[in-house]
Amino acid sequence: MIRTLCRFAGLASIATMAPAQQTSSSSVRSPADLYGALFEAVQQGQVFADGKTFVDAVPKRPAEAIMVDYVRAKPAGPALKAFVLANFVVPRENDRGSGDLRTHVRTLWPQLVRQPVAPVAGSSALPLPAPYVVPGGRFREIYYWDSYFTMLGLKVDGQQPLVESMLEDFTSLIERYGHIPNGTRTYYLSRSQPPYYALMLDLSSNTDPVVAKRRLAALRVEHAFWMKGTGCFDGKPACSRVVRMPDGSVLNRYYDDRDTPRDESYAEDVATAAKAAPRPVADTQRNLRAGAESGWDFSSRWLRDPQSLATVHTTDIVPVDLNSLLWAMERRIAERCQTVGDAPCATSFTTLAAKRKTAIDRYLWQATTARYADWDLSMRKPTASINAAMLHPLFVGLASATQAKAVAATVRKSLLAEGGLRTTTLNTGQQWDEPNGWAPLQWVAIAGLARNGEPALAKDIAKRWLGTVGAAYAETGKMLEKYNIEQRTPGGGGEYPVQDGFGWTNGVTSAILDRYPDLAQKAK
Repeated sequence: MIRTLCRFAGLASIATMAPAQQTSSSSVRSPADLYGALFEAVQQGQVFADGKTFVDAVPKRPAEAIMVDYVRAKPAGPALKAFVLANFVVPRENDRGSGDLRTHVRTLWPQLVRQPVAPVAGSSALPLPAPYVVPGGRFREIYYWDSYFTMLGLKVDGQQPLVESMLEDFTSLIERYGHIPNGTRTYYLSRSQPPYYALMLDLSSNTDPVVAKRRLAALRVEHAFWMKGTGCFDGKPACSRVVRMPDGSVLNRYYDDRDTPRDESYAEDVATAAKAAPRPVADTQRNLRAGAESGWDFSSRWLRDPQSLATVHTTDIVPVDLNSLLWAMERRIAERCQTVGDAPCATSFTTLAAKRKTAIDRYLWQATTARYADWDLSMRKPTASINAAMLHPLFVGLASATQAKAVAATVRKSLLAEGGLRTTTLNTGQQWDEPNGWAPLQWVAIAGLARNGEPALAKDIAKRWLGTVGAAYAETGKMLEKYNIEQRTPGGGGEYPVQDGFGWTNGVTSAILDRYPDLAQKAK
């Protein structure tokens, strides 16, 4: 009876096996038995942080052959790990999936989806009404500007319902808090991030006029958040996120409503402020927080001394990326107001966008150095930093043909690396500096150059970046948050280890491969 039931269920049950077919547990060899001296060297030397890692590895060839080579070579130190990786598929080390990169990304989306949040009392999570995608790794909540680049990939990978549900989440956040916070945690509420919500709406396929009305209202609320400092200048050059330029025109800066250590980086911020003495502690903390709002936390863009984080002065900087995105927001508000027949609104925001463009051209465009630059309020001049933010005016359609051509020349000269687009030209140890490259900046450059008469350079950056992502994937089996684009390896620097997952890398990879399908071979 047992035999019949097990056969019917299709199960390889021990109960159906004849005695001669059964295997004694004492005759089964474990990794310690199979690999002896190699096993002991790996485990005792803690080659892998988790003792379970090596024992779960899969040999690439017979154990006997591996041991012959081990005894002959006697590798130690880094050579021992290299030997293991050459002879085994090791979990979370070199266990690349069998599919190509695009297929791998598509399998990752379900793993990064989270369901609507109803926070437990006392937790730091903010409630969300709809499913969303997290970046991955230590980032367990939705993040603002990350999500735009994630959504690019979701759209081309057939995940439009997730695009719409994430837009629902962001609209809800604006309605409840007056802005989209850095991330959906209570400790992020005092700041936002680069304002991509207007561009996110371009990815929607929803044509419901009720939804459109709600989103337009949210856009206007977000714009008001960035502009609320216009009423408190009182002779000062800046208030909140708004700055008054020397000619009286208005642009924006990154800021934070708090001036205390960040909850999530408390010890680090306390230590940085101590190094900045006798500078007021609150001033250092505000500027660290403003750097976090920029998304570039941290970069020489924000430092008086590029080698010292204690000299951070983000609130003195008028950034070209932020002001380009706000111009794009103003243009889209004007267009949406025109669509619904609100002529006064359309006129008002068209005027605001035109004034912003004039101010950007006057203060942030540097014809003599062929670049867009950030402006230092305290020094009343452009900063010397050459960085990838200069591609944002091209990306949003703000640059003229002459400006775009000049920026392209500077990119070729200073920012084009073996493995993609450099973030800056300075190696400081900060993660938003050379040699690191980041997926969102690659996409901004690719899309911006392509729409401004530089298709060859755009595709060249795409090809180089895919080579970097593909090389790291082949080695680690992971999609990473950032990459060393000089050596085509995982990135470094910053306040935490490199993270895998990874939302915006996945999104940009899919978007690039959708735009340039002939580059798929580079991604393998």
